[in-house]
Amino acid sequence: MSRVSGIVLAGGQGRRMGSVDKGLQPLRGKPMAQWVIERFAPQVDEVLINANQNVEKYRAFGHQVVTDEIGGFAGPLAGLHAGLKAAMHPLVATVPCDSPFLPEDLVKRLKAAVGDKDLAVAKTGNQPHPVFALVRANVLENLAAFLAGGGRKIDAWYASLEVVEVSFDDEPDAFRNINTVEELNKS
Repeated sequence: MSRVSGIVLAGGQGRRMGSVDKGLQPLRGKPMAQWVIERFAPQVDEVLINANQNVEKYRAFGHQVVTDEIGGFAGPLAGLHAGLKAAMHPLVATVPCDSPFLPEDLVKRLKAAVGDKDLAVAKTGNQPHPVFALVRANVLENLAAFLAGGGRKIDAWYASLEVVEVSFDDEPDAFRNINTVEELNKS
C-alpha cells in the first residue's frame, strides 16, 4: 500500500486563543502540538509541520517545518499546499495542531476508504472534519490553481474533487479541538 506523508497544520494565528501560537500552548505539561505529533507520527511514514511563526520551536520537535508560500495566514489550504510541495509520498494526511485527542487509527481508516478518490475526510454524524483528511499528492496542481484564483475555503476546494467521507462515529470526541484558553484549561 502507498506510503503516507503527514502534515501537522500549525500555521494559523490562534485568534480565538488571544493570538497565541496554539500548537505551543501547554496541555498537561507539554505543548499541544507535541501531543498531536505523538499520536500522528506512528500512523505516517514522515511528519511535516506547517508553521508560520516560532519555526525554531517547531523544528525542536524533530521534524521538517514548512511555511506557507501564500502570505497573510491564508488558512489550512495554504498549509496543505506547502506540505504537498515538500511531501515525499503519494498520499498526504493532515491534522490540526490543536486536536491532541485525534484517533490513533485515523490514517489507517482514511487510507482504507480513499480507493480511487482524490481525498478521504473524517466525519462524525453529519459533521465533516475537513482538516482531518487524506489527500493524493497529485492534487497539488489543482490546489495551487484554486489558491492562485483567490480561493481559501476548504469546503469550496473539496467540492472540486472526488471526496469520500469516512465515519468516525465510534470516536466523536477524538476530533475535539482546543480553540480557547478556557477549553485548554478544561482539557
